[in-house]
Amino acid sequence: MNPQPMPLPSEFLPGTVALVGAGPGDPELLTLKAVKAIGAATVLLVDDLVGEGVLAHASPHARIVHVGKRGGCKSTPQAFIEKLMVMAAREGEVVVRLKGGDPFIFGRGGEEVEHLRAAGIEVQVVNGITAGLAGLTSLGAPLTHREHAHGVVFVTGHAKPGDSGTDWQALAATARDAKLTLVIYMGVSSAAQIQQDLLTGLPAGTPLAVIQHATLPQQRHALTTLGALRATIEREGLGSPAVIVVGDVVSGIAAVQADEAFARTA
Repeated sequence: MNPQPMPLPSEFLPGTVALVGAGPGDPELLTLKAVKAIGAATVLLVDDLVGEGVLAHASPHARIVHVGKRGGCKSTPQAFIEKLMVMAAREGEVVVRLKGGDPFIFGRGGEEVEHLRAAGIEVQVVNGITAGLAGLTSLGAPLTHREHAHGVVFVTGHAKPGDSGTDWQALAATARDAKLTLVIYMGVSSAAQIQQDLLTGLPAGTPLAVIQHATLPQQRHALTTLGALRATIEREGLGSPAVIVVGDVVSGIAAVQADEAFARTA
């Protein structure tokens, strides 16, 4: 006899926690379930990367606690955030942990789910659109393409202290042989090393895009090549939060933008 699946919670109830993806910044990219969770929360623990417009959906009676978590800046310790969630849930609050992007894509959501379950707290996850997808979409390009990219790899450029991090040389060879798009999060500060290692397996002319503040009014981007990655970041003054997208799917963006510029001037 097959075991019955666990029922999914249908409501956001007192004494529970929801890890909610706020998307890349544009509040119009929130899911309906995310809006419902934010509105139901009595306590919101909010990351720095959450767009300001997202909190417009919160109850005026909710307690909002900003808990940092921006790359390169001072952050609230993860253990303290987990302690806050458990304490608030045990006090009967409806707790929402609001994260930029998606909780399960470089959002430490897996660690938080494990901690909450170990504490006996009911937890659910509401997915959000991740910046690596939304950023390239905002430029009119896909992450996968039947001719140019047979898959996509989401990878972090920020290694855990004491960890050697991603084997960029091996990843470059795999991306070349399997025709994969690479989407690199938190990679601006280590762009020089990433560039050097990727060049062992990918051509210097591989198309590349750097997208900062994806989907927000202040979004900036640069189209370049792998061989010019570091120089482009320095010249354009690009910084975090940003995603770096490497692969042939980027190649069509410049042509499309040139056509649009010509149309506007014609």
